[in-house]
Amino acid sequence: MLKSNWFKASAVTGSLAFALISGCVSSHVIVGKVRPPISPDQVQIYLHPPAGKYEEVAILDSSSRNSFSFTAQGKTNAVITRLKGEAAKLGANGILLNGISDQAAGSVGTGFGTATASGNTATGFGFGSSGTVFVKSGSGLAIYVEPDRVATH
Repeated sequence: MLKSNWFKASAVTGSLAFALISGCVSSHVIVGKVRPPISPDQVQIYLHPPAGKYEEVAILDSSSRNSFSFTAQGKTNAVITRLKGEAAKLGANGILLNGISDQAAGSVGTGFGTATASGNTATGFGFGSSGTVFVKSGSGLAIYVEPDRVATH
């Protein structure tokens, strides 16, 4: 019985840790009607409002954080993929893209130093370097674009 409870507690803790690590990369705020989920492949990206009728579904935000992408293009692709996934969960078949930009996510630094002392004299030397780590972040408006209805005769 004790082993079973330990396993359950470990599973819950692991699930929460995973959610914290991966859960902060996309979010949404519902502003319209949510529909049944669709495939992310069915979600279109729009830079300008589509010509046809559409409904606003949600405001979306996403980032490339935790995506293991190193190039700017890879990070942009991760943001687009995540935005499409978030829109698809809400049944939106389009995203009116607001933009994608760089966002500072932290920094990495390293350094070393040395010192010597002899008698009444001490000499020291040090060197340090750091760099900012950037992720891509993007936002858009999830929309549902009315499909073109072809009249049949």
